[in-house]
Amino acid sequence: MKRMGMIFRAKANKALDRAEDPRETLDYSYQKQLELLQKVRRGVADVATSRKRLELQLNQLQGQSAKLEDQGRKALALGREDLAREALSRRAALQQQVTDLETQHSTLQGEEEKLTLAAQRLQAKVDAFRTKKETIKATYTAAQAQTRIGEAFSGISEEMGDVGLAIQRAEDKTQQLQARAGAIDELLASGALDDPSGTAKDDIAAELDRISGGTDVELELQRMKAELAGGPAQQAIEGGPQDAAQQQTSQSPHKFDKN
Repeated sequence: MKRMGMIFRAKANKALDRAEDPRETLDYSYQKQLELLQKVRRGVADVATSRKRLELQLNQLQGQSAKLEDQGRKALALGREDLAREALSRRAALQQQVTDLETQHSTLQGEEEKLTLAAQRLQAKVDAFRTKKETIKATYTAAQAQTRIGEAFSGISEEMGDVGLAIQRAEDKTQQLQARAGAIDELLASGALDDPSGTAKDDIAAELDRISGGTDVELELQRMKAELAGGPAQQAIEGGPQDAAQQQTSQSPHKFDKN
């Protein structure tokens, strides 16, 4: 079971590796980074909104505190110390709320600054990744095209391999037909096969051609001897092929007599 599991994982990994396109993977990673950057920006906007809401509440409470202080002054001016005391008590409660809101405002302002800085850094990383991504994609595309061109020139690609096999089969058939045609010509020339057209030579004509070729060789040999030695052989050559043939015929009986 362990071996089966390992084989299955190995084959699955190989299939995934063959199906994986690095350009698509890079685009997907860049998309994820953009989504993360968008979330950070949304967080910054939420914190800024909360900070602005606290500022509005602070302004409202500070306005109420100022109003109560003014009412206390007027109550003291009219001799109503009890009203002045009540106004100052309410103002003290509002002042405590103002202090709490100011603390929350400072905290939110610090968080906003941190998120803003993080968003700026993440934006810089995303921009750098985008540049690197495009560079890697261009390099991968160029390498892929170069590989395909190299395979096409070397003939190891599937398309060019089929073309090479077709060319090889055509050459083999051509050589086979040429060999067959040459064999038929030799058989016709030797008389082993009959030529229905009547253009082929029979065995007698072929033997006569061979003898005449030999006579031409003998004449050429006599001429070369005459040029080298000079003398009667030169006159025999000048007499023509018939004289040379007669001279050769007249010399042959003497050879037989000596034997």
